[in-house]
Amino acid sequence: MLVVAEHGAGKTAAAARIHSLSRRAPGPFQVFQGRETSETALAACEQQGGTIYLHEVGDLPSAAQKEVLRQISLGDGERNHVPRYICGSSCELEPEVRSGKVHEDLYYRISGVCLRLPPLRQRKEDIPGLRNWFLAVFAEDFSQPVPTLSVETQNFFLEYHWPGNIRELKDATRAIVALGDEALAMGGLRSLLRKSEPPNGEISLKDAARAASREAERELILHVLARTRWNRRRAAEELKISYKALLYKLKQIGCEGYGA
Repeated sequence: MLVVAEHGAGKTAAAARIHSLSRRAPGPFQVFQGRETSETALAACEQQGGTIYLHEVGDLPSAAQKEVLRQISLGDGERNHVPRYICGSSCELEPEVRSGKVHEDLYYRISGVCLRLPPLRQRKEDIPGLRNWFLAVFAEDFSQPVPTLSVETQNFFLEYHWPGNIRELKDATRAIVALGDEALAMGGLRSLLRKSEPPNGEISLKDAARAASREAERELILHVLARTRWNRRRAAEELKISYKALLYKLKQIGCEGYGA
């Protein structure tokens, strides 16, 4: 299984949830970082069952990729002692396959089931629940009462674009609880938001229209790509633009390298 999402969008959490809901839940859930993982470390897990999550599988060394493929092949025979592999990637793997960095056989084995997680900015309805859950968790960790956020801060959480996704939201809630000062903790995030705004709040109607048009185009492209499961050629056909034009627009909005 392959999980594709931006950095910090919750790939590891999704893999852990899949493990907890499966018949392998009694076994261990182990996380390995792609480039730091050796075939020896993976081979040592063969008899443990459970689930192994490979973070950034595209960075996995060649020998380790072969070991994963070997174990997946063993698992086809329903040998329950062989762990189930869930692989995560923050970029599309097809270019890595073409360049030879990712073994073609491994890619086709793990991509048969592909889960794409949208970034937090595209699922803002999840923000209040995630924010409140993290506040409760950190309040318990720091032995502090769960803070009640001001309306201003609650609105900010919904307005901010969260480039660091869930990881950034988690860090923000941790800071609020740890510092015990909402205004101080949120100052850093608010300054980031202000950097993207024009000085003195001055903006022309023409600039505003241009910015709105760019954002509308971006959201439409990402919506169509999500619906087509990031099949770029199908998306280009639906958008009635050339495949090359779509690739150019993806590069413009910074989404050429991953499923958004």
